Amino acid sequence: MKTKSLIKSFQRGLARNGLKATCWLIDNIPSRISYVISHFLLAIGYVFIARHKRIAGESMDIAFGNTKPEAEKKALIKKCFFDFGYGMFELLYCLSHPQAIDKKISLEGLPYLEAALAKGKGVVAVTAHFGNFPLMMLYFARKKYPISCIIRPTRDEDLTKLLHQKREQAGLKTIYAVPRIECVNQSLKALRSNEILFIPVDQNFGSGSGVYVDFFGQKAATATGPIVFARRTEAVVLPMFIVHEGKDNHRIIIEAPINIEEKSDDRETLTFNMSTITRLVEQYVRKYPSEWAWMHRRWKSKPLSQNNEEEQE
Repeated sequence: MKTKSLIKSFQRGLARNGLKATCWLIDNIPSRISYVISHFLLAIGYVFIARHKRIAGESMDIAFGNTKPEAEKKALIKKCFFDFGYGMFELLYCLSHPQAIDKKISLEGLPYLEAALAKGKGVVAVTAHFGNFPLMMLYFARKKYPISCIIRPTRDEDLTKLLHQKREQAGLKTIYAVPRIECVNQSLKALRSNEILFIPVDQNFGSGSGVYVDFFGQKAATATGPIVFARRTEAVVLPMFIVHEGKDNHRIIIEAPINIEEKSDDRETLTFNMSTITRLVEQYVRKYPSEWAWMHRRWKSKPLSQNNEEEQE
């Protein structure tokens, strides 16, 4: 237990100090040189994430089974890690050089967003830990859209504070997922102020207050916030994703609004509509598998009935 604690402490310290080192590089060294150094730092970091690589492999096994060869899965895991690392570097660079965002990003589906905001009820932007999604939010903040984002705080308090400060400086309002009551109140306030509220919907939500929906053929515990908020405020639900286009460019895709369908009761309504959103997320992950954060245990929580069956076995 002590060894595991030390390893986690080391990994968090590595992430925190790596972030600080990257910020220093961006501010003090020409971008080409800092990119080379960042690659070196990522190569070192990749050695120390054995647990995350294992989790990513397990996630891919759940999602793809034997449909992808092991060599392809390993290549995807490595690309996923390095893309995430470069994405963080790119985000920090754009925070220091905001004009760079204009050259990096193209936008598809803007009329959906403009029509939604014109209704004055706010926009629930459902997204995922997919591509450089923080850069997508930064793009809209730079374009002067009122942005709030629901984020889980990291387990490293110092890292959480540092990231919070960076987001605030960029015009991104942070709403932490916990405490839950405060999260709900702030989210409703943002929507009633006709803001765009970004909500990633692709992480395990095993608190018991979510619903289980199919994701790659397996039940995944999923938060219901997007539908709950939209029903209470009449906000428009817009799926938004960002994908790489070449090495340094990105495309933001705004999908058509999700029409919330009312069912026989609240539970069925939440499950049905979150299933619709989750199917869309799955479509993007299947199309761009290296863009998704496989290092998360998406299927960690299981329905009570499945737990009972496993106990009986």
